[in-house]
Amino acid sequence: MPPRTTTPVLIVGSGPTGLTLAIDLARRGIAPLIIDKSTAHPRSSRAKGPNPRSLEVLEDLGVVGAVLAAGAEPLPMRKYRDGLPIADADPFAEVRATPDSPYSRPRMLAQWQLEEILRDRLAEFGVRVRLGAEVVGLEQGEDSVTASLADGGTLTARYVVGCDGGHSTVRKLLGVPFEGKTDETQRMVSGDVEVEDLDRGFWHQWFDEDGAVMLCPIPGTRAGWWFQAGPETDASGAPVPPSAEGFRRLFARHTRLPGERLTRAELLSTYRVNERLARHYRVGRAFLAGDAAHVHSIAGGLGMNTGIQDAYNLGWKLARVLSGQAGPALLDTYEEERLPVAADVLDISAERLKATLEAIRKPGGGLDSAIGLRTSGLGHGYRWSRLAGPGATALLHPGDRAPDAPCTDTATGEPRRLFETFTGPHFTLLGFGPGTAPALREAAAAHPEDLRAYGVGADAPQDLTDDGGHARAAYGIGPGTEALVLVRPDNHVALIAPGGDSGAVAAYLRDMG
Repeated sequence: MPPRTTTPVLIVGSGPTGLTLAIDLARRGIAPLIIDKSTAHPRSSRAKGPNPRSLEVLEDLGVVGAVLAAGAEPLPMRKYRDGLPIADADPFAEVRATPDSPYSRPRMLAQWQLEEILRDRLAEFGVRVRLGAEVVGLEQGEDSVTASLADGGTLTARYVVGCDGGHSTVRKLLGVPFEGKTDETQRMVSGDVEVEDLDRGFWHQWFDEDGAVMLCPIPGTRAGWWFQAGPETDASGAPVPPSAEGFRRLFARHTRLPGERLTRAELLSTYRVNERLARHYRVGRAFLAGDAAHVHSIAGGLGMNTGIQDAYNLGWKLARVLSGQAGPALLDTYEEERLPVAADVLDISAERLKATLEAIRKPGGGLDSAIGLRTSGLGHGYRWSRLAGPGATALLHPGDRAPDAPCTDTATGEPRRLFETFTGPHFTLLGFGPGTAPALREAAAAHPEDLRAYGVGADAPQDLTDDGGHARAAYGIGPGTEALVLVRPDNHVALIAPGGDSGAVAAYLRDMG
């Protein structure tokens, strides 16, 4: 009989969402079991890389250096009409990093490359993906979930998380409706191709009255390109399934270049615009994350990024409940916080798709119309959440993303960013002004394993000097004002309190427990 395995958390699906969740749990001392029905790790390029908010998440997980090294800056876009270049556009030309947002641009990176980086990081915690394990049944008990596998084996977990994509088996087994629409009129074929003698310094976009071809170089490859195009149709107007020969015909028709210059085509697929949202993210001891919970158009590149940020929200909550630091009610806040964000992402991507479809009807229009201020991911917060405590400043409310700022370690004189103080599985308490020092010492002593306390010009044991005033500026705390800011483990503001109000911090952490 196949073996029965027990684990605290079973993660179904080993894409970026599942791997992010697995790393976040593992670094908190919770060893998950992550499985995938595939028998080999995919080499699909698919998503084109992490956006600025996901880069912040990846920094916290300890992999942003590898991601930046393997990836590339977004390329300028060269637009063509009738085979001739007519306009270049760089949607990030004027975008610069700021003290509160160190990652101003997304990073172009094939999905398989990101997954390799995440798997390597996960292996550092002794956790590896179990391949060839397909879930075919789920049964929930009072204190566990049992997953039945296609090979007859079973897996028992305290909790299960479906990160298994838009066709999620976990979602279907839970009976969660996936509400929305599929637009059969908006189709695209895509794949990974090799093209000879094409300038890799641009994302090339040929738009004609009867279709389009888009070619973007895949970082880290010599001749690899992401290929996207409107599909071929047969005599009846029905779409023709993608093929290497079909890609060559599309390439020749729209670029006016010889089709044989496209020398290889693989991982071919057809994409339809889907806009769907799971009605629930939690059913008992089971959760949904990533494409299993939401799918939308590719405009804005928000799909994979929203999944990474789902996992970042859920990981610390699962870990606190499993370790006994919080009650199970904390897990209800995952749906409470992330479902409204996904609904907003659906609106953003639909808006960007509409803008792009309108733009490409005119010469010079292109995919730069898919990019906007709201596609960075930096603006999403949880002000409505029950985890949003009291207080506010001129700029920040509890639930907002906690900004970065460059400071100096007062004791050593070494540079130290606020994000460096946040890194890890703990809460962070910032005290602005000398009057916060007693509250910082009291909170650190009361929660030595769970909280790190830093003064910002507070003459505290761990003190930071706000040399350029960037920290106060980012947090909306004026000169001479004293305030405490508690930051959650997922780097969102938990509460803002007067500088001497140590009781507010103690009450927040007590209530969470």
